[in-house]
Amino acid sequence: MTSQNGFPAGKNVPSHIGHSAKCLILILVLLAAAAPSFAQVLTSAAEPQAANVSPNTGAPVTITLSDAIQRARLNDPRYRSAITDLGLAREDRVQARSGLLPNVNYNTSFIYTQGTGAPAIAASRYIANNGVHEYISQANVHQSLSLTNFADYRRSSAALAQARAKAETATRGLVVTVTQSYYGLVVAQRKYATAQRASAEAARFLDISQKLENGGEVAHADVIRARIQAQQQQRDLQEAQLDMERSRLDLSVLLFPDFNQDFTVVDDLQTPEPLPTFAEVETAGKKNNPELRAALAGFEVSNLEVTAAWGGLLPVLSVDYFYGIDSNKFATSTDGVRNLGYSTVATLQIPIFSWGSDRSKLKQAELRRDQAHVELTHAQRQLLSHLRQFYNEAETARSEMESLASSAEIAAESLRLTTLRYQAGESTVLEVVDAQNTLTQARNAYDDGQSRFRIAVANLQTLTGNF
Repeated sequence: MTSQNGFPAGKNVPSHIGHSAKCLILILVLLAAAAPSFAQVLTSAAEPQAANVSPNTGAPVTITLSDAIQRARLNDPRYRSAITDLGLAREDRVQARSGLLPNVNYNTSFIYTQGTGAPAIAASRYIANNGVHEYISQANVHQSLSLTNFADYRRSSAALAQARAKAETATRGLVVTVTQSYYGLVVAQRKYATAQRASAEAARFLDISQKLENGGEVAHADVIRARIQAQQQQRDLQEAQLDMERSRLDLSVLLFPDFNQDFTVVDDLQTPEPLPTFAEVETAGKKNNPELRAALAGFEVSNLEVTAAWGGLLPVLSVDYFYGIDSNKFATSTDGVRNLGYSTVATLQIPIFSWGSDRSKLKQAELRRDQAHVELTHAQRQLLSHLRQFYNEAETARSEMESLASSAEIAAESLRLTTLRYQAGESTVLEVVDAQNTLTQARNAYDDGQSRFRIAVANLQTLTGNF
């Protein structure tokens, strides 16, 4: 019996409906169980974007110089390459150390050789083994001793020290790069603000000259000159905005893996750090300079390469100890005879003739050693030169800051007085325009001077470390 809509009628209907309801309930339970993990995936996917904004506000992230350096360490490929080289050098030393220690292996093999065909004769037709069937299952302890192995381990240790020094050099170089880009953006923002003030001042002066012309106090030529100045300041404002955006893009490439531009930087150029004496800087440079340490380690590496090359001309001793079974049957005993046993093989390999390749390797190592010595002496001379050069740069920039600040204040006062004198008819339009340009140049020079000092200090610290 069926219902009017074609479905079975009677007591069978509730059973189908109950089965469908159970399936629906099961699907809902599974979705509820998967909801936390799904939410977690969404949260983790949103984390990179959320890291670039302030929590709870969505405002641009504020970055200090130390924050910028930490972010750049995660994204700069040259710095990451130096860190990778350091990790590779560390693993090279582990591998070289393993060459000085015994190696343990376990070998299991079965060797079959064609027999004579006679059932009563167990000997093989082709004499390659101890029988027709030979089973080998034994542990092998191998030790090789040579001058090359010891030299390679010491060379890997020196190479690790060299890689560590180069990583430190890359770290300090990254600080200089980030400092330049960071304060480049700070100064660009300042110059943009200066250009805005200069443009507003030029527009105000144009309005003054027009009013004075309407009153018959100045000639129309003054209005033309003021209009030219206003147009020039407007173009300078556009160029300053372009430079600011370019500096922001350069810094964004260093800081963010997703090329985020929604960030602000902290302007801390108002608080210059003190500068130590040159004697303190020179002492720190000779003690903490990573480039000099890298050159010293490179020279030691080349010396040990010469030692390793000499090892190729000397005998090599190797010892093998075997324990296990080497029998015609795969068993620990046969007919009451114990198959387990051991053997020891000592080999002394004496090089005699290699068509001059060993001598050639020695010559190559000596050439590299001579080159490393030249690079070491050059690094020593360069350190002394750069110490004096970078210190003089920082000292000069530090001493000029007060003068630059004073010049900016005087230029602002000069523009104010010149504008008042122009309104009183005591100065010309050219004097006002010159005062406007002088004020802009003085403010930009002061901003450049503060940034110059910070960059000079960062360059000096590449040789000395933090002070």
